[in-house]
Amino acid sequence: MSLFDMVALLLSLAALFSLINYKTIKLPNGIGIMLIGLLMSIALIISNKIGLFSTASIQNIFSQIDFNDAVLNGMLSFLLFAGALHVNINRLAELADTIAILATIGVAISAGIVSIVAFYIFNGLGIEISYIYCLLFGVLISPTDPIAVMGILKKIGAPKSIEVKITGESLFNDGIAVVFFIVVLEIATGQQEVSFSHISLLFIKEALGGAIYGFIIGYIAYLLLKTVDDYQVEVLITLALVTGGYSLAQHLHISGPIAIVIAGLMIGNHGRKLAMSENTRKRLDDFWELIDEILNALLFLLIGVELLIIQISQNYVLASLLIIPTVLIARFISVGLPVALLKFKNSYSPHAIKILTWGGLRGGISVALALSIPPGQWRDPLLTATYGVVIFSILVQGLTIGKVAAMANKSK
Repeated sequence: MSLFDMVALLLSLAALFSLINYKTIKLPNGIGIMLIGLLMSIALIISNKIGLFSTASIQNIFSQIDFNDAVLNGMLSFLLFAGALHVNINRLAELADTIAILATIGVAISAGIVSIVAFYIFNGLGIEISYIYCLLFGVLISPTDPIAVMGILKKIGAPKSIEVKITGESLFNDGIAVVFFIVVLEIATGQQEVSFSHISLLFIKEALGGAIYGFIIGYIAYLLLKTVDDYQVEVLITLALVTGGYSLAQHLHISGPIAIVIAGLMIGNHGRKLAMSENTRKRLDDFWELIDEILNALLFLLIGVELLIIQISQNYVLASLLIIPTVLIARFISVGLPVALLKFKNSYSPHAIKILTWGGLRGGISVALALSIPPGQWRDPLLTATYGVVIFSILVQGLTIGKVAAMANKSK
């Protein structure tokens, strides 16, 4: 199947599922598309099991999609830029210490807790997985997904300060988590021995290098935007920033996600105010909102149909069910400790920890990272556990976070 045929199939399915969702179940579009895709996958798997028809050809079609490449090297840069465009940099700066700690120390705490508990869960069920691969799982499942988070936050009534914390954390912690993931994967596969200097240099190069690079390309784009007053040209400049900037970051081996977030914040704040006319602002917002909606629909569709190509066993499913509450508890602790430490400096709403915990959604980035684990005896159980956590996160947490926020607001 050609690339055009694959894109045509995915867009057609996304449009069909979006229409079905709009006409029937009326869930938030991304969640509705994912649920319908998931139900379709389950129906096909059951039909195959009972012998109604073989799903081999359908599985073969979807197995041709490189989910990891599509998300991390395709959709992610566009979605991060679209999200960062509408984040108020001043409010983000006010909460910089909280966001920085949640995106770094918080991820590390969560990864440590999840890895230890997951090690005993897997091995207790007879699934032999070494601790280093459990740590790899902890790293990939701990960061909140900006794509899932921002899509849901648009629909709920969480306090503004909480919304900024969750959005800010999710925008940055995926870039940090990818750096952690690279380090642990190198250790797990024997590419690199444990070395504090190596880890420190890699972190500085990827994270700090990505931030500096993002500021530079964002500033260059800002200067270019100031020289023209034509929305078509200005939209093209932002597209070049996202695609060219992200591609070059990968070749320079620095964090593309962090770079695009920084560039998006610059264009969304200073660029919108000082380098664009009102007409350009509206056109630019409409363009990136449409890009955001289309790519979100495709991503949630891919998550739903990915079930068709995951090798699942009863023990893997049981492990996933036990790991889901583990991830939630780890999130509660990793959020609660930083908030408790910073209470003397910052003010938080009474139910901040509850909302931050339940609003910490996992999504496509976790699945993409899990799919990048090299083939081996550990890959399938880790991928199944990741998929289980992501599905629970989006369907259960995503559909109820609004109610949690509303209950928290009423009980003030």
